[in-house]
Amino acid sequence: MNCEPDGASQADIHANSDVVIIDANHYSGWFDLPELWRYRELVWIFAERDIKVRYRQTAVGIAWTVLQPLAQMIAFNGLFQMLNSKPVEGDIPYQVTSFCGLILYQLFSGILSTATSSLVDNRQMVTKVYFPRVVLPLSACLRPLLDFGIGLIVLVLLMLWFQVPLTLAALLSPVFVILTVLSGLAFGLWLSALNAHYRDFGYVVPFLLQLGMVVCPVLYESSKVPAPWNWLYHLNPMAAVLDGFRWTVLGAAVPHLDGVVISFFSLIVLLISGCWYFRRVERFLADNI
Repeated sequence: MNCEPDGASQADIHANSDVVIIDANHYSGWFDLPELWRYRELVWIFAERDIKVRYRQTAVGIAWTVLQPLAQMIAFNGLFQMLNSKPVEGDIPYQVTSFCGLILYQLFSGILSTATSSLVDNRQMVTKVYFPRVVLPLSACLRPLLDFGIGLIVLVLLMLWFQVPLTLAALLSPVFVILTVLSGLAFGLWLSALNAHYRDFGYVVPFLLQLGMVVCPVLYESSKVPAPWNWLYHLNPMAAVLDGFRWTVLGAAVPHLDGVVISFFSLIVLLISGCWYFRRVERFLADNI
């Protein structure tokens, strides 16, 4: 579609900064970063709307974000005590170790699930108003970050209760939080575009996130994985991220360098391919959604 005004020359169009040309036949293969920057306020608007919708008319409010990981921590701690098994190494109490993994995985799953449905949930706007469609998956990263911040406060309280000290490595913890956000966004770009064309993915994602509790080292450490399977296991970007976050915050075992390298390059490939695929189908979203 070309929104060029009738009778206007190309010189007149370029001279007028208020004119926007939308051409589905023009495909650059990458996002227009200056355009995304101009629409940066829209990211915050969508995120603020999601936060208000999520917690509107709730009796407990934002406390729901920590009740789920707390309940899971208590349940799995009781289970492993009955089995007389400890899925982590070291002297750090399992309650703290498991809660640390749960809140980071909750951040990942929150971004992924929200980003997956972002285009379909806003299809009325997608079909009627022009804006960079990637704004919707990007806005999906902000509300889970708020939930993660609340969970982080509870984690600090647990560490104080169980007398788990912070170390200087905690200064590196934001790096692993950023990697978690990028991992959720990388999967979210793929799945949001696929869900816009095939609604089946909206049903598959909750199942995959439940399976991810087992595939990712949320309730255990990667050191429990047999050595011959390490390279395959760390193709999952969240494998090294979860271990790295525990190392920085709790002083747990340092992640193996080879696993970190594999997970990092897997994340880069996933993120670049997700951007490419989203950009490729973005031109036709209004017609197919």
